[in-house]
Amino acid sequence: MKYYLIAGEASGDLHASHLMRALQQQDQQAEFRFFGGDLMAAVGGTLVKHYRELAYMGFIPVLLHLRTILRNMKMCKEDIRQWQPDVVILVDYPGFNLSVAKYVHQLRNDSKMRGASPRIYYYIAPKIWAWKEYRIKNIKRDVDELFSILPFEVDFFEKKHHYPIHYVGNPTASEVRQYLEENGGTKEDGGKPIIALLAGSRKQEIKDNLPAMIEATRHLAHQYDIVLAGAPSIESDYYAKFLENSDVQLVSNKTYPLLAKATAALVTSGTATLETCMFGVPQVVCYETPLPRLTGFLKRHVLSVRYVSLVNLIAGREVVRELVAETFSVDNIRRELEAVLPNGDRRQQMLTDYEEVHRSLGESDAPQRAAQIMVKLLNKQQR
Repeated sequence: MKYYLIAGEASGDLHASHLMRALQQQDQQAEFRFFGGDLMAAVGGTLVKHYRELAYMGFIPVLLHLRTILRNMKMCKEDIRQWQPDVVILVDYPGFNLSVAKYVHQLRNDSKMRGASPRIYYYIAPKIWAWKEYRIKNIKRDVDELFSILPFEVDFFEKKHHYPIHYVGNPTASEVRQYLEENGGTKEDGGKPIIALLAGSRKQEIKDNLPAMIEATRHLAHQYDIVLAGAPSIESDYYAKFLENSDVQLVSNKTYPLLAKATAALVTSGTATLETCMFGVPQVVCYETPLPRLTGFLKRHVLSVRYVSLVNLIAGREVVRELVAETFSVDNIRRELEAVLPNGDRRQQMLTDYEEVHRSLGESDAPQRAAQIMVKLLNKQQR
């Protein structure tokens, strides 16, 4: 069968690449064409557009690159129409992907495509439980099958919105477990203990968060190695201006080896918070926002959830401290970091709470489970 996948950022590239490998095991005739990244390209198939040309974040960057975004979206839709895949698999990235889903759904009313229009599967459900819940109407209308990776999403979609989904387990949990099985995990390597900095995968996130992270760890450089995890999509030259006059070391494309050895971490909210949890590394979540007082008000009174980190969302309570909006400051980061270092008063409780998060996610191999369901449904559809 022919699979068209769309991933718009580094984490989506990682998850989609594992899904593609699992699909190959289930369907030996699998053909892939995709918007994605290097990890997906390594699996095989045709890379149409790299996610580096898609990953714009924030109102101003999106506005400045709006023409490029619209051009890429038009190109993607036309490419799907011409290639005529059996299924389009959307991976997170809802602003772009829900527009594609709408277009593909409309193809079913096109006389030229009727009977040949691809199915629409969504792998890693859009986080509408946090923001833009109205998008459930589009999902119900345009998405044939939704694959969830967060256990609390089952109640949200099925009980609240009466939309059945497939919970397949969490791919991040699967990926970390696989890494640890293959490589082991030890904090001892003969050198100084490590504090990891995970400052995001986009330039805007890095610019907003990394300077404060560096400043908050400066007083610990004599005791710890401060190591920054470089994101796959960011060139090392971009980090150079932030690292001048600091003792911070940069390692690129080695987040898992870094976390396997880290003693503690400062983490920008996102998939990295869950990765850090799965490696058993106490952390502080740091996320600076524009207009922090307004953002703080919106977080308390407008957003549908109390937390921004996946660890806290899965636990349903505060496991890791979140310094967001008006609570984001160098002094607060420094204080909370010291609390999760060895002998800190929050470290052991956080490690204990991590075990609860691990149990909530379960042991399912998410890509394999999703691939099994997808191929089974597609085979049934073609009969």
